[in-house]
Amino acid sequence: MILNMKSSKLSRRKFLSISAAGAGTLLLGKELLATSEIPAAGVDPLKMISLGKTGIKTTLLGLGTGYNGFNRSSNITRAGVAENVIRSAYEKGIRFFDCADAYGTHPYTRSALKDFPRESYVIGTKIWTQRGGIPEPDRPDAATVVDRFRKELDTDFIDLVQIHFMTSPTWTDEQKKYMDDLETLKAKKIIKAHGVSVHSLDALKLAAASPWVDVVHVRINPFGESMDSRDPAEVTPVIKKIHDAGKGVIGMKLIGNGKFRDDSEKINASIKFTMGLGTVDLIIIGFEKPEQIDDYMSRMKNTII
Repeated sequence: MILNMKSSKLSRRKFLSISAAGAGTLLLGKELLATSEIPAAGVDPLKMISLGKTGIKTTLLGLGTGYNGFNRSSNITRAGVAENVIRSAYEKGIRFFDCADAYGTHPYTRSALKDFPRESYVIGTKIWTQRGGIPEPDRPDAATVVDRFRKELDTDFIDLVQIHFMTSPTWTDEQKKYMDDLETLKAKKIIKAHGVSVHSLDALKLAAASPWVDVVHVRINPFGESMDSRDPAEVTPVIKKIHDAGKGVIGMKLIGNGKFRDDSEKINASIKFTMGLGTVDLIIIGFEKPEQIDDYMSRMKNTII
């Protein structure tokens, strides 16, 4: 059972309910196994995970560079701290860096990681194919866009390229040309995997059903905040379907797009819930300061699932 949490504060009973929903409830007859009988083990944010069947291996915790990202800027670019935050994340052990054309973080990622071996980290980025979102009105083919991405990132290959911000229930028809182009780029080993970032329940369901999709960005937290449904119980079965199909699952919006960034109890509950699902390969957080990275890594290490 997954609860839809609407209150701003968690009662102890609700917190424990969320924890059980995320971690799974182990029953012996009708009695809940005492937590003291379960060996305590925190979540290692730096453990290496496999991103579905893509062959990509990286850390469980990744850095999202696009918090409030639009028109080739984000909070960290506007604050002038992007390079410092990205480099700090690498130095603290994070190896996945989530970029997008709309965030404008490719040049900062290149500068921050230039001294480290390219094979030691994973870059994911996203193509914007709709109106708005980026300054130019033109939307070139995927090969042209990815070639520009590689120059901006100063890399021969990009690990993951996704189609950004899909909401339509027929996006696989509408984006067919981009999908075919990205498939060709994967065959040429210019990219390792492709996929989609979705922002509606219909688009999420379509991603689960599409054989083309290698990796999906999913919006997930136990409160239904900034998700594809206000009821997490509608979203989690679709995420499970994606995971069970061997597709990589990247969890985003754990902090409700920043809505409960100052609510420590909700942050902890969201980490516990998401990790307890067992269907999310990788989570990304839009860190804005190096000390936030330390804080979340500590929270994960103290999360028992």
